[in-house]
Amino acid sequence: MKNIIVKVLKNSIAEEMELEPGDELISVNNCKVLDYIDYKYQISDENVLLEVRKPDEEIWELEIEKEYDEDIGIVFENPLMDNIKVCSNNCIFCFVDQMPRGMRRTLYLKDDDTRLSFLYGNFITLTNLKEDEIERIIKYKISPIKVSVHTTDSELRKYMMGNCKDIDILKYLKRLIDAGITVDCQIVLVRDVNDKGQLEKTIRDLSSLHPGLRSVAVVPVGLTKFRDGLAELKPFDRESSAATVKQVTKLQNELYDKIGTRFIFIADEFYISSGIDFPEYEEYEDFDQLENGIGMCRLLKQQLEDLIDEYEGSEPVADEVSFVTGAAAYELMVELSEKIMEKIPIKINVIKIINNFFGERITVSGLTTGKDIIEQLKGKNYKNIILPGNMINDNNVMLDDLTIQDLEKELNTKVIVCDADGEALLNLLQNNKRRKKWHDQW
Repeated sequence: MKNIIVKVLKNSIAEEMELEPGDELISVNNCKVLDYIDYKYQISDENVLLEVRKPDEEIWELEIEKEYDEDIGIVFENPLMDNIKVCSNNCIFCFVDQMPRGMRRTLYLKDDDTRLSFLYGNFITLTNLKEDEIERIIKYKISPIKVSVHTTDSELRKYMMGNCKDIDILKYLKRLIDAGITVDCQIVLVRDVNDKGQLEKTIRDLSSLHPGLRSVAVVPVGLTKFRDGLAELKPFDRESSAATVKQVTKLQNELYDKIGTRFIFIADEFYISSGIDFPEYEEYEDFDQLENGIGMCRLLKQQLEDLIDEYEGSEPVADEVSFVTGAAAYELMVELSEKIMEKIPIKINVIKIINNFFGERITVSGLTTGKDIIEQLKGKNYKNIILPGNMINDNNVMLDDLTIQDLEKELNTKVIVCDADGEALLNLLQNNKRRKKWHDQW
């Protein structure tokens, strides 16, 4: 696979060396680069030799002197510089298996790639690793790494993951931790399968590996309406969600007294479904599992409440805006909108999108499709629609391949994307040209 450069960062070493998009990296320090992890390892030294092929086939050899671990400033066509390692599990709760046909191809890819865990925070299972791959994690200090555990009961884990490979997950985790690798874990909780007593056992087992095992996330199984031929699983309801919150809260308090951290954190969905208030801001500690949907609501609320007084009386960017959200975050967005309207003279509509595409049991905004937004908003004349950033990918494309431009055309209004960040949201709403990044979106 060719390592083609697609971007050279400004004011970087690569720019100084006159590297350009279209150039091909052949080797580093006379070694062929296997993938991005190998590349980062090879360029970490203070003296680096690059061999590069230009588009006209001319070969350049570049000797670079730099600071230790200083990046060169190259972005490659294939971020991994290698093929993705595909998952060989057949998990009873796999979301990919619940996807309908006709969506973008990347959504059907089941990855179980250590490099994606390090680079993008993807969770891996460790069931697909060979010995040389484990040694490579240790050699290159690929840390932190994210691991899907689900249960520490070996037989139950084999059933849940549809993989008969006999893996002692605690032994694998301890080996990584003993080698200096920091680990964050995830438990996809399936009602009446790995919850209750099994959950408590798993938490206690994993807590024995702290501090190398930094934190554990507990997220509810996501069940779409496309489950024909798959295992029959129960969704969490108000009662079972409340029982999970209470169980984990008790364990958090116990662990905090014992090891100085709550250690295990549960998804915002459990609190919303149960009707139990979110924990206080400080109870999320370092928000290590934020990308797993844990603490996002509390963090957004705290950010907005800390900043809102600074925006009192500011000139709004428009008379009216419309926040689009999933069912899970709807009540929170209504509450935050009321706080904003008390300080900034702007009308805010909060629109709850029901997930007809995947089924109403899917309530998170990140799994909302453009089709549902159009069908539920068309003809209602909402102005200046604001979408949360987790509804789109880096190319402004939604799960069903609809773009922001498609939404604007169908809904006949401006559509803007804003990350779930209190300051970003407040900056977006006020007419302040000094905050150019946000103002330009209008």
